[in-house]
Amino acid sequence: MRVPQSFRSAQRRLTRSALALGLAFACTHAGLAQAADPPKHLVQDPHYGDALYYFFQERYFTSVTNLMVSQHFERMPHHVDEAEILRGGLFLSYGLHREAGEIFTRLIDQTASPSVRDRAWYYLAKIRYQRGLQAEAEDAIARIQGKLPGALDEDRLLLQANLLFARGDYAGAAKVLQGIDAKSDAAMFAKYNLGVALIKNGDAEGGAKLLDVIGMAPAADEDMRALRDKANVALGFAALQEEKPGRARVVLERVRLNGMLANKALLGMGWAAQAEHDARGALVPWDELGTRDPSDAAVLEAKLAIAYAFADLGASGQALDAYNDAIATFERENTNLDESIGAIRAGHLVEGLIERNPGEEMGWFWNIRELPAMPHAGHLAPVLAQHEFQEAFKNYRDLRFLVKNLQDWQNSLGAFRDMLDNRRKAFAERLPKVREHAGALNIDALEQRGAQLAETIARAERETDVAALATGQEIEQADRLARVRETIALNQGNPAIDDARDRARRVQGALLWQQSQAFNDRLWQAKKSMRDHADGIAQARRMSAALAQAERDEPARFDAFEARIVALGQRIDALLPRVTALLGEQQQYVQERAVAALEQQKERLANYTTQARYAVAQLYDRANQPQDAENARPQ
Repeated sequence: MRVPQSFRSAQRRLTRSALALGLAFACTHAGLAQAADPPKHLVQDPHYGDALYYFFQERYFTSVTNLMVSQHFERMPHHVDEAEILRGGLFLSYGLHREAGEIFTRLIDQTASPSVRDRAWYYLAKIRYQRGLQAEAEDAIARIQGKLPGALDEDRLLLQANLLFARGDYAGAAKVLQGIDAKSDAAMFAKYNLGVALIKNGDAEGGAKLLDVIGMAPAADEDMRALRDKANVALGFAALQEEKPGRARVVLERVRLNGMLANKALLGMGWAAQAEHDARGALVPWDELGTRDPSDAAVLEAKLAIAYAFADLGASGQALDAYNDAIATFERENTNLDESIGAIRAGHLVEGLIERNPGEEMGWFWNIRELPAMPHAGHLAPVLAQHEFQEAFKNYRDLRFLVKNLQDWQNSLGAFRDMLDNRRKAFAERLPKVREHAGALNIDALEQRGAQLAETIARAERETDVAALATGQEIEQADRLARVRETIALNQGNPAIDDARDRARRVQGALLWQQSQAFNDRLWQAKKSMRDHADGIAQARRMSAALAQAERDEPARFDAFEARIVALGQRIDALLPRVTALLGEQQQYVQERAVAALEQQKERLANYTTQARYAVAQLYDRANQPQDAENARPQ
């Protein structure tokens, strides 16, 4: 069974608080508040953007945990205040008023920027209002100096109006509400609240004017149509209390026949006709109402009203039948309520709501969309309409999430232990091989050899010794040439050797010329190689030092990780039973809240049944009175 759209809208209005306002703030700082305007604030730190990403995905628990981790490691230097505001809003959305208040107070004390201070004062005002600290909330909201970003400013005006409502300053509240766009949904709901408040406080005319405007206003969506019906019903019953049945009938006729408030409107229509001594006219809406689901209190009251109207018309037989039908309906409904109470106490309601309305994470803005399979689903409407039930169920759902989160961490710690054991084993296995490889390098010998080469290069540069930088091929050629010259020297008297001597001289000249031409380039390459050699030696020494450091530190790091795993395991082992116990207690509390609502319906039924039986007895008494008088005459 699907929850009606108008009921879900009512739920959203009940929970529209800090997180929605935090969303408006986050949109502003992410450059998304108004698509038509260029972004004024950019996300400069990726970790802050990561928290915002999960925030916009409505994964608020992941958002706040990632945000707090990034704050711990100081990963968001460009968004320090914004991150604190977001964290405070998320805390507030989870009902952590004390923690959120500390955050906002700290931001104010740290003399943050004016825009951040204004938002912090707003959140403090909201926290104090929710705690019932009226004067302190008014003081906080009065300290806001500028206009808040986006939808936040409209919510500030609504909060200010609520504070004035609570103080009884309805004229001041009406003046504040004039600053809100008259066409916005928020303004319409605020006007409705103001109209009801004025009526309750004696200004029936002023309140009726506000409600009448809403009752006749065009409605583009289901939310506004439901509000319009609500205003007309409030007007109708206010007119009945003022003994103006004609006015009541006029405004109640505006209510839709298939809306959520149709039953109450039909009941009021009947009482308005009855007040005008039009019993037949009263039967028209009451007869229609009597055919509807008896789980609605208005339908049950109509059962009695129909019998009362027949009795008023003098149709005693029809009245008796109607009373007997009402009694039978009340008894059936009482049995149905017992079945619903049994199902609730068996856990079917709570488990069914969780099953039909899954969610990835805990969150204060999660709403019920699908109703579970229950023996009599119509009984759920008054239960789910209770703000106390909604809040209690959200707490239950959050506790379920925390239990699952702790269980997941408990399982993860086993995996972390395995990972740690594997790393210890791998470290122990690889360390000897790394040591052997490091020892084979003989860094001191390499460094000494490098020093010798550097001296050779320096001497070659100083003395322009081109042969010192000869290539391997040139060295081989020079050796061959030296052997040729030795042979020539041994054959000095041989005329045939003169040509060979000349050729050797030319080859030696060519070799020297080739080395001279390449000397500068070879010298540069040699110096570069020596720099690379020095860098390699330095890197090798750093690696050797790192290896030595790792040999000293890694075992301690492994021990520290193991200690953290053990500590976390002990903490989880301590928390999990407590949270599990709280979960069971909260489930009982949620179920008892639901049962209490149905018990109230049972009490109402018992009262109706008593009235109906008493009326039946009166009808029988009146029917027997003539016969008793006849029997009393003397014969």
